[in-house]
Amino acid sequence: MSQPPPSKHIQRAQTVFSTELAALEHVRNLIDISFHQTIDCLVQTMESKGKVVVVGIGKSGNIGRKIAATLTSTGTTSVLLDSVDALHGDVGVVNDGDVILILSYSGETEELLNLLPALKRFQVKLIGMTGVPQSTLGQSCDWVLNVEVPKEACPFNLAPTSSTTAMLVMGDALAMATLEARGFKKEDFATRHPSGAIGRALLLKIKDVMRSGIRNPVTKATTTIKQALLVMGGAKAGCVSVVDDEGKLAGIFTDGDLRRYLARDEHPLDALIKEVMSPNPITIRDEALAVEALNLFDQKPIDDLIVVNAKGEPVGLIDTQDLPKMKMM
Repeated sequence: MSQPPPSKHIQRAQTVFSTELAALEHVRNLIDISFHQTIDCLVQTMESKGKVVVVGIGKSGNIGRKIAATLTSTGTTSVLLDSVDALHGDVGVVNDGDVILILSYSGETEELLNLLPALKRFQVKLIGMTGVPQSTLGQSCDWVLNVEVPKEACPFNLAPTSSTTAMLVMGDALAMATLEARGFKKEDFATRHPSGAIGRALLLKIKDVMRSGIRNPVTKATTTIKQALLVMGGAKAGCVSVVDDEGKLAGIFTDGDLRRYLARDEHPLDALIKEVMSPNPITIRDEALAVEALNLFDQKPIDDLIVVNAKGEPVGLIDTQDLPKMKMM
């Protein structure tokens, strides 16, 4: 059977996507040396302990808020300055040595142009993000980031759509290029997101989340299965680490090993644990990142992961039941 034609709503959605994708491709081809110079300026500003002040109004102001947040979260200190409030005292957030990133597609927004004289009283660099580089804003700035789009996705070519998308992506490009130029690392990102899943994944170490002390069952290879089961029960665990005479990990004994042994032996409890343990178990170092444990559980058919120190001694245990508590999923 032939497929029914797409609805008018779906066609409109596809047209919006096509229009905005074409706009982004157009703006991508407009990136020039001004972008390179802007990144150099942002890097120098961060090195001198300055900040980026993002200014916009209306839809551009909304995009500016997101750009400021992205810059800050990736190591480029940034604040948003409302262009109206700025003329009533908020311009005090600006300091000598800052960079001012001004968003206005037309480059002729009255509130922003009224703010320019106040901003120029400071020793700052001005970067304009506009679709009209020859505008008053463009001519007033040290560098211009051209975000001219062929047309808006609005059928009347009025509502800011393609233009605001172009500004948003240009802001992302600024943030990512500056991040790379400054040598910003994953660990730096994590310190700015300590309460989120990303921060936990990159900051938490195995030693921070493992079961230790009495919750880490360990027994010698010369103990019996019965004794090992008592150790496991006391720790409320599904396995026990087996160590040699030097205290180094020799193997692991799990409740699964017990079930398999019971199937072939009627009197197993007096057997030595070393006779039924699984040697060379999968382990993880106590200094490893907690996210590495998640990866191992995904890659290996295991329910328990033994944590060892630099000497090869079992110092902790991670059970699959502990994963939700890590809050990295």
